[in-house]
Amino acid sequence: MADPKGFLNHDREVATTRPVEERVKDWNEVYQPGSLLPIISKQASRCMDCGIPFCHNGCPLGNLIPEWNDYAWRDDWSAASERLHATNNFPEFTGRLCPAPCEAACVLGINQQPVTIKNVEVTIIDKAWDSGDVTPQPPERLSGKTVAVIGSGPAGLAAAQQLTRAGHTVAVYERADRLGGLLRYGIPAFKMEKSHINRRIEQMRAEGTKFRTEMEIGRDIDAKKLRKRYDAVVIAAGATTSRDLPAPGRELNGIHAAMEYLPLANKVQEGDLTVAPISADGKHVVVIGGGDTGADCVGTAHRQGAASVTQLEIMPRPGEERNPGQPWPTFPMLYKVTSAHEEGGERVYSVSTTHFEGDEDGNVQWLHLIEVEFKDGKLEQKPGTERRIPAQLVTLAMGFTGTDQANGMVEQFGLELDARGNIARDAEFATNVPGVYVAGDAGRGQSLIVWAIAEGRSAAQGVDRFLTGASALPAPIKPTDRALTV
Repeated sequence: MADPKGFLNHDREVATTRPVEERVKDWNEVYQPGSLLPIISKQASRCMDCGIPFCHNGCPLGNLIPEWNDYAWRDDWSAASERLHATNNFPEFTGRLCPAPCEAACVLGINQQPVTIKNVEVTIIDKAWDSGDVTPQPPERLSGKTVAVIGSGPAGLAAAQQLTRAGHTVAVYERADRLGGLLRYGIPAFKMEKSHINRRIEQMRAEGTKFRTEMEIGRDIDAKKLRKRYDAVVIAAGATTSRDLPAPGRELNGIHAAMEYLPLANKVQEGDLTVAPISADGKHVVVIGGGDTGADCVGTAHRQGAASVTQLEIMPRPGEERNPGQPWPTFPMLYKVTSAHEEGGERVYSVSTTHFEGDEDGNVQWLHLIEVEFKDGKLEQKPGTERRIPAQLVTLAMGFTGTDQANGMVEQFGLELDARGNIARDAEFATNVPGVYVAGDAGRGQSLIVWAIAEGRSAAQGVDRFLTGASALPAPIKPTDRALTV
């Protein structure tokens, strides 16, 4: 184990963020470069090497956290990288973007602050890239089998990398002009700079994975023809259909889904646009939805020069400590202050939008809301609490309802859906169409990046077994697995 007294001698320290007044003027990652390395070995030493490390259960990938904490404490960064990559294809993604259910399940967290698992993880992988420990791993021999992967988000990339390394010839189809899915255009650069995606894609190219951009299955290529062209297909198209808000005035100009707003800001950073067509510059911005996507809209609005930013959430404000209904080691709903919230704006809880009000030109100007409360398990409005707030740009960040069906892919394949509207699959991640598999949000529904990677790895095993009759690839989860709950 690491230092037996590490958790007694050292308090929890996390990465240092750059000053707010500095970072809101650019789109670079919010963390102070180099702030982790001086403290990370001490932080890794806080890992107790528990008899039963519940962090393994909190993480769907089954990351070998005590092992790479021990290596990081001993400054054996190459060994730490090997242990990290043994279960996770893209730790630079999860180390930056995952909300760290592993930390919520850390045994030390029962009565102290948990180990900074996420910070240790990102330090290990960043050092691995800098030292050249991350290299292409092409297969020793080819199987002669071909696989198409639809979607280049974390699930699609994980499935593609696993199947390529197993010896299959893999082509990834992406409907956008660049690879990465929501990692590319849904996640702002201040949370993860896109260079991390680019160098991982280059590693995959060197291993033999092929990529096809601006090709949407269902529109540009008929799904049935794709199935005939390949020995197997993995659908990892995500759950990109945004949940709408059918309130009076929804048709006014200036009301947009988050995934209409965020990609344009990212395209500016990619150099495709000079100015985003949908911009918060000088406007009163209202973000409806209190999750991570809403926080991304808040941080983006700050950088675009919004006059004000207000984030609305229909649920009550969470507490700052676990409540009895969410005991360790489950992932608790806690009041979270992200880097975007540190930068300003107002957060309003327990409110519901009643309608929008516009000007004579059809542009939204006001949002009308009312306070709500739970009574007998039902959400009820509180009479007399109606008010309006200025809103010249409204972004809807209320989650996603399922995979895109408008492009025809689901119909052309002839796929069955489950009760939630996701693509149905069996225990091997196989759909009702022989040779067609599904991984990630397209089959699970909206979830975390760490679950997407786990799904991609697990679906790859199912495909490999279908193609060869057996598989040595790991499958960390089953389609029916869910996060730790009470």
